[in-house]
Amino acid sequence: MNTSASPVSPAKPLAGIRVIEFTHMVMGPACGMILADLGAEVIKVEPIAGDSTRTLLGAGAGFFPMFNRNKQSIGINLKDDEGLNVALKLCATADVVLHNFKPGVLGKFGLDYTNLQRLNPRLIYVNLTGFLPGPYEHRTALDEVVQMMGGLAYMTGRPGDPLRAGSSVNDIMGGMFGAIAALAALMQRNQTQCGQEIDAALFENNVFLVGQHMLQYQITGQAANPMPERISPWAIYDIFTVAEGEQIFLAAVSDAHWKTLCTVFQWTDLAAKAELQSNNERVRQRPSLLPELRARLQAYTADSIATLFEANGLPYARIMRPEQLFEDPHLLATQGLEPITLVDGAQAGQTVDAALLPIRMDGQRLRTYRNPPKLGEQTEAILQQLGFETDQITALRKGQSIC
Repeated sequence: MNTSASPVSPAKPLAGIRVIEFTHMVMGPACGMILADLGAEVIKVEPIAGDSTRTLLGAGAGFFPMFNRNKQSIGINLKDDEGLNVALKLCATADVVLHNFKPGVLGKFGLDYTNLQRLNPRLIYVNLTGFLPGPYEHRTALDEVVQMMGGLAYMTGRPGDPLRAGSSVNDIMGGMFGAIAALAALMQRNQTQCGQEIDAALFENNVFLVGQHMLQYQITGQAANPMPERISPWAIYDIFTVAEGEQIFLAAVSDAHWKTLCTVFQWTDLAAKAELQSNNERVRQRPSLLPELRARLQAYTADSIATLFEANGLPYARIMRPEQLFEDPHLLATQGLEPITLVDGAQAGQTVDAALLPIRMDGQRLRTYRNPPKLGEQTEAILQQLGFETDQITALRKGQSIC
């Protein structure tokens, strides 16, 4: 990995685009990270005490290092007039300003779109919020909150046991949609020469995620059951417990798959049954077919089944835990992990491997070119770019306007 002083390569698609982000937690930082990975100069504005996610424990320990790579950090006290002046000058130089605070919070400081647009008519301003403008817009939203109220937790858990998805899916995808909209606005600005305000929200993102289940109800008249109890569109599409208690996910989603499956395991009796000849017929027979397959597969190890499925092009998956992915041969071969150096807490200085964006451009993965920043790591350099003299910067630090 390049050092933190390495410049962004001109070949990166967003080279020359400056993004100022006022963010915390996951949604806003994820949006900024995507733009940074694509080569934008992303400057993270932090309070002088630092982004609180720098020191989270447990499931939050990965938030800051995961979603703040390739960024610069400046610490600004927005409640101080001198500090606010720095923020306004910085936003006047931006192509994109993004934030994920509740509606009205940045407006108290004159950092809302209406005011900044007067300073910078070409500005693209991205509101990453809990809800789009409407009856819910001032509610406090978290990923888990909208999963519960938006049907996703109901679909993920078993009946009577709603369960959040095992990742910050709305935060990450909400940030992604914000980045997509920002890219579209940058393209549109090439024609109009004008900026615009963009809204992306957690709840609406969640509704998009469950949209297929909403349409299922309107099309069939039947409400979607939670995923563990759903009526599967395919007969063989499930987890099987096999020899030695190991588990493996197996699927056969076409008639060709079914024929191959029967041939591989020499299930001539099942292949010959008239009521199993088509996928929809097998779905109707699922209550009796799955127990039969489970009984037959118990004699096989997960390794032997995986070998047969791999050799015959059938879909399968071992049940993996996140920590096991560091040794995944495909992930390693495709260079999907990138070393970064931690900068906060007891682990400061430790090198860890972070997942990259799941894309290639021109045959290459988008590499990490800057470690997650220390708090205020680039404050002085950024202020110098804005025209502040050394004695002014010293005075701002002494007055705790910046850090």
